Amino acid sequence: MTESAATGDDYFTENPHADVEAEAADAAAGADSPSTVEDIAEEVRDEIRLGHVEDDVSHVLRERLDGAGISMRPEDVDSLAEDIERDVSS
Repeated sequence: MTESAATGDDYFTENPHADVEAEAADAAAGADSPSTVEDIAEEVRDEIRLGHVEDDVSHVLRERLDGAGISMRPEDVDSLAEDIERDVSS
């Protein structure tokens, strides 16, 4: 063999399972985040009830939906925000 020949150790990092652990952590984080419009709407309702939302509900809802990768027409977001406000105030 020559000096440039790679050994088995050259193919492993300190933690050969680092990729698997990182993927598991990403999956666990994704499980905690809301993934549907209904989940996000309920989360916003709860935060309004707790007094944590002081901004325009449409704006907060739009940011949450965008953050979750959910695309909705602006008028649909506004309509949902109105429903949320109505639910919380009753």
